[in-house]
Parts: sequence; C-alpha cells; structure tokens
Amino acid sequence: MNKAITDGLIFQPLPFRAGLGVWSSGDGTPGSDTYAGSGTGVFVAADLDFAGCLELQKTQTVTRLRYMAETPVLPGCYLRVSAKVKAIAGAFPAVRISGYPGAANGSKIGGLPEFGPSVQLDTYGEVLEVSAIIGTGNRTGVDMVWPGAAFGHLGVELTGPNGGILRIDDILIEDISAAFRGELVARVDVRDFGAVGNGSTDCSDAFEAADAAANGREILIPTGTYKLAKDVTLENPTFFQGKVTQVASKRLILKHRFNYETYRQAFGNEQTAFQKAYQALLNFSDHESLDLCGYRITLTQPVDMQAADPARNVFESRRVIRNGQFETAAAAAWSTTTVTSSASYSSSTQKRLSNVANVANIPVGSLVQGAGVGREVYVTSRNVGAQTVEISQPLYGAQGTQTFTFRRFKYMLDFSGYTKFSNVVLDDIEFVCGGEASGILLPPAGLINHIKDCQFNRPKDRAITSPGRGCQGMMIDRCNFVSNEQPLPVQSRSTIAFNANANDVKVRDNRASRFRHFGVLSGAGNLITGNHWFCGDDETNGIRVGGLIFTLANSKSIVTGNYVDNNAIEMTNEHEATPDFSNQFSFGGLTITGNIFTCNDVADYFTFITIKPFGSGHFIHGPSVVSNVFRSLNGNIDRVERIDTSFGGVDYDRMRAVTFADNTFHSVTKAAINPVTLQHDQTGTSGTWTMGTDGYLPFGGKARFVDAVAANGPVRTGSNDAVFDAPHVEAGVGSGQRSVRLTWSQAVKGKVRFQARMDNPL
Repeated sequence: MNKAITDGLIFQPLPFRAGLGVWSSGDGTPGSDTYAGSGTGVFVAADLDFAGCLELQKTQTVTRLRYMAETPVLPGCYLRVSAKVKAIAGAFPAVRISGYPGAANGSKIGGLPEFGPSVQLDTYGEVLEVSAIIGTGNRTGVDMVWPGAAFGHLGVELTGPNGGILRIDDILIEDISAAFRGELVARVDVRDFGAVGNGSTDCSDAFEAADAAANGREILIPTGTYKLAKDVTLENPTFFQGKVTQVASKRLILKHRFNYETYRQAFGNEQTAFQKAYQALLNFSDHESLDLCGYRITLTQPVDMQAADPARNVFESRRVIRNGQFETAAAAAWSTTTVTSSASYSSSTQKRLSNVANVANIPVGSLVQGAGVGREVYVTSRNVGAQTVEISQPLYGAQGTQTFTFRRFKYMLDFSGYTKFSNVVLDDIEFVCGGEASGILLPPAGLINHIKDCQFNRPKDRAITSPGRGCQGMMIDRCNFVSNEQPLPVQSRSTIAFNANANDVKVRDNRASRFRHFGVLSGAGNLITGNHWFCGDDETNGIRVGGLIFTLANSKSIVTGNYVDNNAIEMTNEHEATPDFSNQFSFGGLTITGNIFTCNDVADYFTFITIKPFGSGHFIHGPSVVSNVFRSLNGNIDRVERIDTSFGGVDYDRMRAVTFADNTFHSVTKAAINPVTLQHDQTGTSGTWTMGTDGYLPFGGKARFVDAVAANGPVRTGSNDAVFDAPHVEAGVGSGQRSVRLTWSQAVKGKVRFQARMDNPL
C-alpha cells in the first residue's frame, strides 16, 4: 500500500530549485530561519552528480536543514527519508536524517528520537547516501519510532567539526509501508499505532486506534506482552501472536469471533482467559453465549464468578456458557475451610445465629453442622459488627447456645459473590472434579438458572449447591452425576448431587450414581421427572437411606416417571424452627406416580417411601402413590412405606386423602393399598365378625372407615337358611384399631368383600 497513491497524500518535499524559503535552518516550524536569506546555503543549478542541489557550509555544532511543510505521519504508514551528499572542501562533517515530531495540535512531542543513523564523510567528491525510516510502530528496521505523531518537519543535520562545505541533493521522502506489511496487507498491526509489547506500557489506546482503522481487516497483536490498563473493545477480528495482560476490573471485549479460544490466545492462562471471556459475556449485548469450543480448562483454584467482573453484583439477563470441560489440578486452594464457633439460636429469629464467636472467619456459603441442624443448611451472609450469621433454613432443634461447625466447600464455579444472579444457562459442560473440588455454587438469590446436558464427575462434596434462594425456578436437565464415593457403603457417604431451598425446581432426565443423597429439596412446587438415581452399594443386607429428600412437610411436588434405585423418597420437616404441628400444612401434597422402585441385597426393613416427622402432632394429608412398580431383588423387603419415629410420630386419627393405589409389588411381603379391598371368610356362625386389614393399610394406618361391604355368595344361618339383612359396620376396632367389625341380626356364616381405608377421603 502507498498512501500517496491510495489517499493522494503528498510526502515528497519541493526541490531546492523551487526556492529556499521553505527550508529551515532551525527546527522547521513556522517562523524559524530559512536558507533563503542565509549566506551559509545557496542553490547550485549545475553539478556533475546532482541535477540541482544545495551547497551548505557547516557553521554550528548541529547544522540543520528541515523542510517547513508538515509531512503527514500516519499509523501503519512508514516513510523512508533519504539524501545524497558529498564533501566539497574543508573539514569533514557527519550527516544524518533528522526531524521534528509534531502532535495534532502542532506542538512538539517530547521524548521521541529526532535523528537516524549517522554517515561520516571522509573523501571529497564521493557521493554518499544517508537515510532513516520513520513510523508510529516499533517495528524492526524503524529508526525513528514516533507513536502519536501527526506530522514531521523532516530533513538532514550535520554534526562534527565546523567549516566544511558540502552539497546535498534534493531530499527524497517515500512511503515504504509495503515492506513492513508483506503478506499481512489484510491486517492492521497494533504496533503501527504505538503499542509496545514490553508488558509495562499501556497499549489500550493503541489497540482501539488500530480497531478504528481496521475497517473489517484483521488486527494483528504481534509477539510480546501488551498491557491494557483501560477497558478495550475491539469490533474487528483479532489475531494474537503475543499476549495481553489486564487487571480484573478492566474489560477486553472481542466482539468478532467471540469465544473462549480467542481469549485463550489473548491471555494464555486458561483460567484467566475464561474469566475475561465471561466478563465480556456479561458486558455487551451482541452475544448471548460463550462457546468454550470444546476446550479443557484446567483450574488451580475456584473461579469466583463475581470477582471476574467486580463492577457488578447483580445480573439478570440471559447468558449461556456452553460446550467445554473444566478440570481441577491438585492444589491447596481446593481444601475445605472448617471453622468451629459458639453461637446461639432462637426460633424467634428462625434464620439467624447470634452471638457468633469468631464470626469474621466464617465464610459465606459454609455448610452449617450441629445438634438440631437439618441437612443442607448454609451461611447466606454475616454481620461481623453484630456477631450474627444469616442461614438458609431454620433449625429444628438447636435452641440455646452450642458449638457449630462451618464447612466451606470449594467449587469450580462459584457464583456466591453475587447479590442476585438470574438466567444463567450452563450447557454441555463437563466438570471433572476428580475428588478435588465440588462443582457449582449457586448465587444467594436468583431466578431460572438452568443446568443442562452437563457431566459432574467425582465431586468432592457437592455437585450443585444452593446456599440461598438462587435456585428459584432452577432447572436441571439431562445431566449425569457420578459420585466420588463409588466404593463406599451407603452409610459412609456424605456427598450430595444437588439441593434447593426455593420453589418451582424442575429436575428432569438426569442420572446419578452412588451419592448419599441425590437431592435435598426445601421448597414447594417441584417437578421431578424421568430421572434415574442409584444410591446402592456392594454390601449384603446393606443399609439404604433417602435418595430424594423433601424437607417441606407439604411440598406440593410431583415425582413421576423416575427410576428410584436402592434408596428412598423421604419426607421430613427438618427445616422448621418449631417442628411440632401447629397450624401449618402437615405431611402430604406429594404425588408419586408411574415410577420404577427397585432395590437389591438390602435389609428386609428397608422401605422406598419414608415419612420422618421432626415434631409431634403431625398427620398425613394428600399424598398420592399411584401406578408405581416396587421390586426387591435378592431377598424380600417387608413393606415399601413407613413412618420413621426417631423424632416424632403421627396422629393416625387425622389422616386425610391418602391414595395408595394401582401399584405393583414384587418380593414385597406386604403391599400397601388405600383404600384396600379384602375378603373375609366366616366359616363358623357368629353374630359378630371381626375382620383384620392384615397390614395392607399404608404407614401402619388405622381402619378408620369402611366404604363398602358386599356378600360374596349367600350369608346363611347355622341351619343353612339364607339371610338377606345388612350388617352393622364398625371401623377401627381391635388391636391398634386396624380391624373392622360386622354385627348381624343373628349368628351367620359366609364370605364378604369389604373396602376399608385409613384416612378421611374428604
């Protein structure tokens, strides 16, 4: 490219024959002395070597010859200034190209080189050439690097002894930019705009100037390290041979080819590259997703997602991170922080610990453990001055003062620094935790965060943790969770795939293998569909625990179409500060339909559905267990359902709307059915028939109501006469009130079918 051709710019000075009034003996600026009125320089029209030249006598320590017109200096344009000279008489001086670097406002730019290589004259009449290359970029071969210059007053200057006389041919200024571009003509080099890859010079303005000039061409960042001390946005494509550095608070937004690979090329370090790409994702609207391009990103410490973009702590626009892998490298940064501290708890402030000793050392996001603390209770915030800690859930039995343990797990992606963060989608990402780290720590507040098609391999403690209410409306779809505790028996495990504190969580089509719990759900309105969670082990007569835990007694949730493998669905109220029944909803509101339940090699007392009250006075209201298949392999189990009375029982006289119907039972000693239809065969005559429900009523319920009685064939007296009157029916008789009594008008015998139930259906 030649600017004189493409843009019509004039670089070449006027020849000496046009007059010496435009040639300065000073710095070349307007008002400086010229050779038109000086006796030290005259025009020579005829010379054997030059077709018109300037004859000059050296009279000063530095004698200058500068063209007074402003020769333009442009980014990316390189000028070669040359002159032919010969000594005529007197002392021999040295000659060099020189110039005045001018800013756009006309002032001189200080600190820039003002002359090129020197040529020493030593023979009279010998023609020598002196030259230098001037440009804005620090490129190999550039003698006078003038970043920020807009023009120059260019020429030659003489140094050395005075008194010599020499002749100078017309000075030549030519655009040689093509020599620096070569095959890179379609690229704009940031060095041409003043960038210096020394790691310390701020190149922010140079990068943006190059972008402004690119006009669709690719921007070249050559070998070197370029510091960006400001926010920089590049609209055009970039090609990184060198690297950039930038503090976390400043942003590099690469709009063209926006993906992780581009940032990896820019920053070199994988974790830094991801953080800067994520920061850019949040700070411009041209892209809604960050493609990790299938790369494996090695993490040596947790990624504090908020610290990657410290200017904001709230974000609620949809953004997607997809298509890659995070892998941990063994490092001390993954070690769990454990703090023990004395604190007080009162049910009057249900989500607060008071008088917390050592409160400043308790990290936000820590798991709270202690007497009377339910599962998956986390620190949501702390107030050091007030010595208080806010927690995600109330404590069922921790009144008074005790020593609590706070365990802060370390997560590969940690969103806990946000005040609120919504609508993030993590798509098709593998988290290779390697037993070193946990997976994702959600923000303390947020809506509709979505994790889909992801792999969680061997999380150390948790795959997905919600420390607050950042799980409202959360969706977990088609993910695979593989525990780090595969060889351990169930009772020795501690890992959990996910938890949620808020409402309306959707968990669909996932698979989980050998965690202690698949999920702990503390909110209502959950949809759990199409999942397979396997929590078994290789033990004979092994212990099984809850795989899916609902800690809100009446969870208003649906569990349908799942494969519940070697674990139980457990309903508790362990997240109530006053767990005794008062005026809240009691256990129910859970629909369990169309699931496969299976177990193998388990103790016969294992059950698939467990209700565990943490207080007194509770009852069951409105669960529906319909059209499921229950199967035990390698040994029978007694039942599929039970009440765990470790902390409290239930009021069997208040059972309401319990549906346990149309299920299939294999290798289960006693099926659970409500209402249950049974047959009674009275072989001897009696006026009172007592008919047991034989343990079919769920949860050990009483036979509270009899919906129907029908004779199965004739009812006869002892003399074999048929009796056609109806009996009087009494429910809830006998041991535990689990039998039904029929009273006839006379002693009779025969068979009847009856339907009994353990609840009030209304």
